[in-house]
Amino acid sequence: MGENVIRLTEELVQPVLEDMNLELVDVEFKKEGKNWFLRVFVDKEDGVDIEECGYVSEQLSEKLDDVDPIEFPYFLEVASPGAERPLKNKQALQKHVGRRVHVKLYEPIDGDKEYEGDLKSFDNDVAEIEFRIKTKTKTVEIPYDKIAKARLAVSFN
Repeated sequence: MGENVIRLTEELVQPVLEDMNLELVDVEFKKEGKNWFLRVFVDKEDGVDIEECGYVSEQLSEKLDDVDPIEFPYFLEVASPGAERPLKNKQALQKHVGRRVHVKLYEPIDGDKEYEGDLKSFDNDVAEIEFRIKTKTKTVEIPYDKIAKARLAVSFN
């Protein structure tokens, strides 16, 4: 059911986002405590403001009410993904070459399942990440199919 709700939400919100020149970053549908939350994360080059999120929420809420895919009470939230936004697909990785990223892998590469560093390139479905260990700079090449999760990372340098 959760995947169907996510897929339908993506379909319903896309026309609204296209009209506003916004990008769909992620959709989550999950239970926290006693409550269910449907969260839609949107963004654009210079960030989104609360009015834009409010407008998307109103438009999406109307569409969800018409289709009524969720048979129980839930909270709809539309927000910015924040500084550590998820990178959910190849296009997102390509778009963020040159930025600091954090990736978790399905299986270890060179003995590690997590890497954080600068995304130097994303070519032929391989992410090249430059990272530091103490005073040494190293590079790792990670095939896209080995990436379980990727997100932008905040750097405090």
